[in-house]
Amino acid sequence: MTFIVMVELERERIDQLDAFRRIVRKEVQVQQCYYVTGEADFTLICTARNMADFEALTQRLFFENANVRRFRTSVVMDRAKVGLSVSTEEE
Repeated sequence: MTFIVMVELERERIDQLDAFRRIVRKEVQVQQCYYVTGEADFTLICTARNMADFEALTQRLFFENANVRRFRTSVVMDRAKVGLSVSTEEE
């Protein structure tokens, strides 16, 4: 299963941002992590075997982290396109 998680932190000091980055870099279920603008501070692309596995991940990443204000999760229903390549050709 794949999940898109929008994470809002309580404080956005540089040390707090770096601490969150360190936590997600260590977590193998976090496939991608983006520091973003808007309502959320980070967008995570996560994987899990099932909902119980994802619930355990949320416990580790969010509920045990006093600097996480809230998180919102979307479950991926279908992959219409997946890729990370960047075109280097000039138009």
